Amino acid sequence: MTAPEQPAAAGPPALESEALAERIAALASDRKAIDIRVVDVRGLVGYTDFLVICTGNTERQTTAIRDAIHKELKDVDGLLPRRSEGGTEARWILLDYLDCVLHVFTPDARDFYRLDKLWGDAPQRSVD
Repeated sequence: MTAPEQPAAAGPPALESEALAERIAALASDRKAIDIRVVDVRGLVGYTDFLVICTGNTERQTTAIRDAIHKELKDVDGLLPRRSEGGTEARWILLDYLDCVLHVFTPDARDFYRLDKLWGDAPQRSVD
């Protein structure tokens, strides 16, 4: 006799990778992030589909952007990042949601690392 199959846990539906990138970009915009770029790296790398790159004017703002995105995706969509980096110094913060990786920079860090230039051949668009 086999045990009856348990129903799948009812949770929020998973966001498609492009929808997740757009949602993260919109949340960053809501927190007054500037120079927001959504970079489509599907077919170029195997570890993610999209990068969202944005800038906060200060370390305090980069932290606020990260906190707002983390809270909203956790509370509304049930999503937690698989990895989070850079929260201590807050010059370059990374939240890895697998299908989408968020990078929040201060202006100096973004100029130094030029991450969006590194992916210059990948399709990308600006978000207002």
